[in-house]
This record gives sequence, C-alpha cells and structure tokens, in this order.
Amino acid sequence: MKVNLRILVLSMFACLFVSNVVLAQDPPKPTKTEASDPDVATPRDGIYDRSTIEEKRILPYDHIREADVFWEKRIWRIIDVREKINKPFMTPNREFFKIISDAAMNGDITLYSVLDDEFKNPLTADEAASIGASVDTIITFDPETFKEEIKVVRNELNVTDIKRFRVKEVWFFDEESSTMQVRILGIAPLREVYDDNDNFRYEQPLFWAYYPELRKVLAREAAFNVQNDAARMSWEDIFEMRYFASYIWKESNVYDRRIQDYKSGVDILLEAEKIKETIFEYEHDLWSY
Repeated sequence: MKVNLRILVLSMFACLFVSNVVLAQDPPKPTKTEASDPDVATPRDGIYDRSTIEEKRILPYDHIREADVFWEKRIWRIIDVREKINKPFMTPNREFFKIISDAAMNGDITLYSVLDDEFKNPLTADEAASIGASVDTIITFDPETFKEEIKVVRNELNVTDIKRFRVKEVWFFDEESSTMQVRILGIAPLREVYDDNDNFRYEQPLFWAYYPELRKVLAREAAFNVQNDAARMSWEDIFEMRYFASYIWKESNVYDRRIQDYKSGVDILLEAEKIKETIFEYEHDLWSY
C-alpha cells in the first residue's frame, strides 16, 4: 500500500513538471486551417458570408388561362423616391435606375421605346447607351496661344434627376383560385426636364423595362431593409410584396385619359383613391356573408 501511494505521489509531481515545461515553451504555431480562416486572411464587411440573394431562385408565375379571368383592370402608378418608404430606390452607388441601366448595358434585359407602353419597339444597343445623354458645344481658350476653340462635350444622365418611376400593372380576378391578383408589366423611369433658367418644365419617360424579364435581375439585387440588416431583401421582394408607396396616375378608359386630364388640384388624389377603393370593393362584393 505504501509503495502504491509513493508511486501515485511521484506521478502527480511528474505531471506538474511536464505541464510547467509545456507552458514555458512558445505557443504552438497556427495550423493550416487557422491560417486560412477567411475572417483573418481576407477582410470583409460583415461577420459571415452573404449568399442568400446571389443564390436565390425566383418562383415562376402561375399560368393564367384567359377563360379563368372574368374581370381585369389596367392601372398606371407613380412611385416617388422622395417618400420615406421609397428611400431604398436612391441607395447611394446602387440606385434602382442604375440597376436597370446596368442590366441593359450587360444585355440581360431589353429596353423598349416610350412611343407606347405595349413593349413593341425595342431599343438598339446604341439607343439604350445614349438614353438621357445630351451633346453641347462649349467655347474654350488655348492656354498657350489664347485662341478660341469650340469643343463638343457629352453630358451623361444624372441619376439624381430620376425622382419618379411609372409602373404599369394589371389587376385581375382569377376564377380558378378565386383570388384577386396583380401582375406588374413594366417600369419606366421619369426624368425631370428644366429650362435654361432652372425652371421645371415637364417629366420625360426614358424607356420601358419589361418587368417579367427584369424580375430575374431584380431577384439577385439586394435592397436595403430598413427594419433588419440581417434579413436581406431583393428588389423582386420589394415589388412582389408591394413594399413601396405609390399613387394611381391613370386607369384604362375609353378616352385613354390620365386623371390629371379631367381632374385638378386635390381632386386628382381623391380620384386616385376612389379608383383604388373600387378595385378592392369589387372583390369584396363578389362574396356573400
């Protein structure tokens, strides 16, 4: 028994001695896995890799048969980016207009002329590249000879001039699912035009983008989420969830008139609200309780 106790005490002293020697040595070198840690090797603006938006797959629309639609109404809306809920449309360095224009320059989507809103006249690559650009002549002086020279300069479109977007959509009642649905058909940016004295003259639509085609691009473009930075939203989510503020600018009518053509002042907004209520009341009146 005494021998076993002596052996146990000697073993404890030996363990303590080995531990002190190990602690006194230099710390172990990082393993290959630690050296290749992305948090250390490559700086990034975040604590994890974000891939939700880049890998997102959009759900295709349900097929709608003509026989299943017994009521529909075409609506044109205006989205004003100066409203608080629409601030993501003007996110610095990635404005919504820039997303559309970059997609057109890369050949991902086709832009259409504003001669009509039926997407029948596609723009060529040169026409799309020159949208919103203007050419001016300026007089300059040579610093050495002081001779007068005339130069032609190209003025590119200023993104901050795009303050509103026009949206064309269709509201319809699907008899197969017994639901009122809405499908966006197109989006057109509106540029403010001023005279030489900086007085506002009118708004000019630049082009029409066909939304079902643009939807594939918007699904992979992140939009700013005001409520939560971790819950990333795509621009396709913004439009499909109707997470924007807008007002009705026109409804389909026999005269093809805008609301402002037969209303004025505050009556324009009241008429827009009346049209919106008519759409929702139509669905409500289909049911009996």
